[in-house]
Amino acid sequence: MITETKAGQISNRALWSGRIISGLITLFMLFDSGVKLAKAAPAVEGTARLGYPVWEVVPIGMVALLCVILYVIPRTAVLGVILLTGYLGGATATQVRMEDPWFVMPVLMGMLAWFGLYLRSESLRRIIPVRN
Repeated sequence: MITETKAGQISNRALWSGRIISGLITLFMLFDSGVKLAKAAPAVEGTARLGYPVWEVVPIGMVALLCVILYVIPRTAVLGVILLTGYLGGATATQVRMEDPWFVMPVLMGMLAWFGLYLRSESLRRIIPVRN
């Protein structure tokens, strides 16, 4: 089944796959920002372990929350995914600097954020066409 959009067509399968992937990324980022905004002990300890001042936990959580809010609003989703990519790029750089083998996680999160948006956005598909 095909869903009509203003600019073209997106299959229901692609649309719902994109929504699910984007939803999972959103839930993870909401959890991440919530832990930081609440100054939960693991967030404070993790920030200190990574070499950042503890007072930066809340501002980092606010940036993450802003990125995810922009990501879930259809009109600002492209800006949101760009900012989310920058945020996750900083997380990747920090983990690489610390020689943490889990540096691949923010890379995968960023890729999934883009893929989820690509599946649900006809305008992004026009900008970045994938052809057979």
